Amino acid sequence: EESLQMWDLNKRLEAYLARVKFLEEENEVLRAEIQSTKSSPAGDSWRVKYEEELRALRDALDHAFREKCTAELARDNLYEEVQQVKSRCQKEQAAREEAKKQLSLSKKELEEERRAQIWLKERAVQLEKEVEALLEVHEEEKAGLDQEIASFSHSLESFRCAPVAFQPVEVEDYSKRLSEIWKGAVETYKTEVSQLEGSLCQAKENLWKAVEDNQQSQLQLQHLEKDLAGLKARKEMLEESLAQQWQEQRGEAEKFQASRAGVPLTPLCCPQLAMEALEQEQQSLRVQIARVLEDRQQLMHLKMSLSLEVATYRTLLEAESTRLQMPAG
Repeated sequence: EESLQMWDLNKRLEAYLARVKFLEEENEVLRAEIQSTKSSPAGDSWRVKYEEELRALRDALDHAFREKCTAELARDNLYEEVQQVKSRCQKEQAAREEAKKQLSLSKKELEEERRAQIWLKERAVQLEKEVEALLEVHEEEKAGLDQEIASFSHSLESFRCAPVAFQPVEVEDYSKRLSEIWKGAVETYKTEVSQLEGSLCQAKENLWKAVEDNQQSQLQLQHLEKDLAGLKARKEMLEESLAQQWQEQRGEAEKFQASRAGVPLTPLCCPQLAMEALEQEQQSLRVQIARVLEDRQQLMHLKMSLSLEVATYRTLLEAESTRLQMPAG
C-alpha cells in the first residue's frame, strides 16, 4: 500500500512538473510576443485603439450621466408641476364651493328682494289709493271753500246796496284773513303729508325690524324646542335607568332580607355597602333629574317670553297698520 501511494504521488508530481514546464514555456512565448509587440509599431496602434475606445467609453459614460441628471431635473420639475396642479385643483374646488355658497346666498337675497318688491308694489298701490282718497277729500274741501267764498261774495254784493255806513275796508281785511287762513291750511296739510310720509317710512323700517326679529325669535324657538326634545329624551332615559335601579335595589333588598332571615348577622358588610352605593346613585340621579327639571323650567320661561315678544310685535304691527289707515278713513 505504501508503494502504491508513493507511485500515485510520483505520478501526480510528474503531472505537476509537466504542467509547470508547459506553463513556463507558454509564459516565455507570451513574454516574447509582448516584447515583439512593444518593439513593433503595431503595438502602439493597439494601444491607441485601446485608449480611443476608453475615451469613447468615458464620453459615453459622461453623456449617460448628463442624461441622468437632466432626467432627474425633469422628474423634479414634473413633480413640482403636479404639486402645483394639485394645489390649483384644491383652490379651484374651494373657490367653486365658495361660489356655490355665494350663489345660494344671492338666490336667497334675490328671492327676498323679489318679495320686498312685491310688498313695496302692493304698498305703493295702497298709498296711491290713499293719496287719491286724500285728493278727493281735498277737492271736496276745496269745493266747500269755493262755495263758502261764493256765498260770501253774494253776501258782499247784498251788502253793497246797504247804507253808506258800511266800510269796504273791513271786507278787504276779511279777504286777507281768509287768504292767510287758506295758506295756513295748505301749509298744515303739507306738513301733515310730510309727517305721514315720514311715519310711513318709519313704519316700514319698524315692520322690517319686526319681521327680522320674528325670524330670529322663530329660529331661536326652534333651537330651544330641539334642546327641549333632547332634554325630554334624556329625562326619559334617566327615569328608565332610575326605575331599573329601583327594581334592582328591591331585588337586592329582598335577597338581603331572605339571607338575613336564614343566615347569621356576620355577612352584612357587603349588602350594606351595596345599599350605600345604591343610595348614592339614587341621590346623584335625583340631582340630575332636578337639574333637568330646572333646565326644562328655564326653557319654558324662555319660550313664554318669546311668545310674549311675538305677541307684542304683532300688537305693535297691528297698531301701526291701524294708525296708517286712520287718515285714509
